[in-house]
Amino acid sequence: MKIAILSRNKKLYSTRRLIEACEQRGHEPVVLDVLRSYMEVVPSKPEVHFKGQTLEPFEAVIPRIGASITFYGTAVLRQFEMMGSFPLNESVAISRSRDKLRSLQLLSRKGVGLPSTGFAHHPDAIPDLIKMVGGAPLVIKLLEGTQGIGVVLAETRKAAESVIEAFMGLKANIMVQEYIKEAGGADIRCLVIGEKVVATMKRQALPGEFRSNLHRGGSATLIKITPAERATAVKAAKIMGLNVAGVDLLRSERGPLVMEVNSSPGLEGIEVATGKDIAGMIIEFIEKNAKPYKTRTKGKG
Repeated sequence: MKIAILSRNKKLYSTRRLIEACEQRGHEPVVLDVLRSYMEVVPSKPEVHFKGQTLEPFEAVIPRIGASITFYGTAVLRQFEMMGSFPLNESVAISRSRDKLRSLQLLSRKGVGLPSTGFAHHPDAIPDLIKMVGGAPLVIKLLEGTQGIGVVLAETRKAAESVIEAFMGLKANIMVQEYIKEAGGADIRCLVIGEKVVATMKRQALPGEFRSNLHRGGSATLIKITPAERATAVKAAKIMGLNVAGVDLLRSERGPLVMEVNSSPGLEGIEVATGKDIAGMIIEFIEKNAKPYKTRTKGKG
């Protein structure tokens, strides 16, 4: 099977592992820099070009699209979908999950547990915004932030008002969230493949830090999750329409709460913490499911 891996850097751990897993199972992986791929949009004959060459349709495409290039990356992936390639995650599902507010709205509609979240445009709404998430301390998040960047813990009401006003003054899109104190600076990453949680790890923030991202210096350890946490992770990935997802959960007094659903989860932290061959499981999923034009949206957007 000829499999395209949309990645800007073939030396990255996740990309290297996917290449290894493809080759070990007898497939031909081709790494394409998504920003150097370009499209010819013509009636009935969609094409993708790379370095002056017209690419033949791949049997499958694995998108490793960074958050900063979501718009262009999903456009390229959508073109492959229209050519009949099977996407590990569909372009529509990736776009959906990358919009933090949209994803939370979709999850809330289906009754998935979430931290109380507020979103507003005008400074007049700030007092009510703070009140609706239970007051300070609270968390303020840039909608475009990734890997813990643009996430602020405001410990007092005054600090919350100042930070929210500053972000609004910069015309930045932010949301305000309830601070889950009992989580203790830890979250649980559940790796979902094909409606099944295949690996889990606990990410713990450094002392004095509340962001548990491994990029922020957090540590990863094995953890056993409850049936409710497992069901929540699977449901969240399914609502987003993702075949492969990293679902981040917080343990709270009222049960598991979804913090984020990641459409391009890193493999290094969870493979090292669990010792599991996640890359191999991803390729196995493709082997079982890849068929021409097998997408829910048929590239319709």
